[in-house]
Amino acid sequence: METLTIDVVSDVVCPWCYLGKKRLDKALDTLSDELSVAVTYRPYQLDPDLPPQGVDHKRHLAAKLGGQTAVDRAHDHLTALGQEIGIDFDFDAVAISPNTLDAHRLMRWAMIEGPEVQSKVSSALFKAYFEEGRNIGDRATLLDISEQTGMDRAVVCALFSAGADVASVKEEIKLARDMGVTGVPCFIVDNKYAVVGAQSVDVLTGALREIAALKQQENSAVE
Repeated sequence: METLTIDVVSDVVCPWCYLGKKRLDKALDTLSDELSVAVTYRPYQLDPDLPPQGVDHKRHLAAKLGGQTAVDRAHDHLTALGQEIGIDFDFDAVAISPNTLDAHRLMRWAMIEGPEVQSKVSSALFKAYFEEGRNIGDRATLLDISEQTGMDRAVVCALFSAGADVASVKEEIKLARDMGVTGVPCFIVDNKYAVVGAQSVDVLTGALREIAALKQQENSAVE
């Protein structure tokens, strides 16, 4: 069985990243008998300059997309796509566009506990924001999510209070930008191939199979 690594560069307030995660999870389920895949979620910020307390979501999004009509059109499209993969988007419930730095710090600490924990935290953050309208820039919310996904709430609280990994997360985001990542989600396979955007399950499945076949050929040639 071929082994691949996937680094998923994404932001937890990006609806396309939520779709991308759900589609990747489904693709990996399809390939579970063919490939061994280790997934790591890497940070990215679509709006790094937002204040710590966030801003009014609806005004911010309307200004960003060019008006409410464009927002409604995008939400209708995303809602339909979400229903196909098991996401119940509730855009009306979202009140705050948060700064996601603390959420990415939590994701970093989750990865220390293992990829399964990080995947659970990622899913919980997306669901909290897009389906429940919770403010994932709020530390109390992040602490609740950490506890809900099996992390040690007291440890996470201490890490937040100590300012742990602020510089590390910012540096990792800078590295992604320096590598040429300008849109998310971006799936980097084996540090060599990039699949950009929330591609369909079929596209992701096909791409991973193709990359695995290439890797197998390369390994055979070396042997």
